[in-house]
Amino acid sequence: MFLISAPSGSGKSTLVNQLRSLVENLEFSVSYTTRPPRGSEEEAREYHFISREEFQRMIEADEFLEYADVFGNYYGTARSSLTHAFEQGKDVLLDIDVQGAAQVRRKVPDAVTIFLMPPSPEILAYRLRNRSRAEGAVQEEIIRRRLARARDEIENYREYDYILVNDILDRAVEEMAAIVAAERMRRNHGSQTPDDEELIAKAEKCRQRNSEARIKPVLQAFGVVNAEAAPV
Repeated sequence: MFLISAPSGSGKSTLVNQLRSLVENLEFSVSYTTRPPRGSEEEAREYHFISREEFQRMIEADEFLEYADVFGNYYGTARSSLTHAFEQGKDVLLDIDVQGAAQVRRKVPDAVTIFLMPPSPEILAYRLRNRSRAEGAVQEEIIRRRLARARDEIENYREYDYILVNDILDRAVEEMAAIVAAERMRRNHGSQTPDDEELIAKAEKCRQRNSEARIKPVLQAFGVVNAEAAPV
C-alpha cells in the first residue's frame, strides 16, 4: 500500500495521474466525497461523489478504512476498493489527507507513506487561485484557509517515510516512480541490476532522513518551527 498526502493545491492529482500511466499493477483507490465535482472532474475517476446521508450510512456500516471531515465535506476510502485490488495481485495507491493518513498508519503500519510539499506559500497560493478561476470564482477567504491548513499539514511531515517537493513536476513523478520500484524490490528480495540500484538510490534521496537540505527552505517559508528532519 502506497499512501500519498499533500496540502490542497500542491499538484498531487496531476502527479498521481502521471504516475499511474508509468507504473504497472498499481491500482488507484478512488475515494468517496460529499463535495460537488470541480471543473472537469468525473464520477469514479477523481472521486465517487455521494450525498452526506449516503456517506453517513457507509460510516455506520463500517465501510471505510478511513474518513475525515475537511472544510465541511467528508472524504473517505472504502475497504472494498482495497480488497478488489489485492485480490487482483495489485499494489494500491491511496490519495488521502493527513487526517486519513494517520488513521491508515494505525491500521496498516507497513504502508509506504509519502508527503508531497509545495515549494513555497506563494506558489501554492498561485496554484489555488488558478484552480479557483477554472472553477468560476476566486474566493480569497477560502484560499487563506487552505494556506493556513497547508502549514498545519506540513508540520506533520515527520510522520511520513518519504518527502517530495513538487517544484518540477517531471522530477517529482520520476522520484515517486522510483519510490514505488524501490519498495517493491525491497519487499521481493530479488537480485538487482545496475538500473535497479539507480532507482533505489534515487528513492533513498527522498527518504525523510535524507531530505533535510531540500525541504528546510520549504519548512522555513511556511513558518514551520523546529524545521529539523527526524530519522525514520
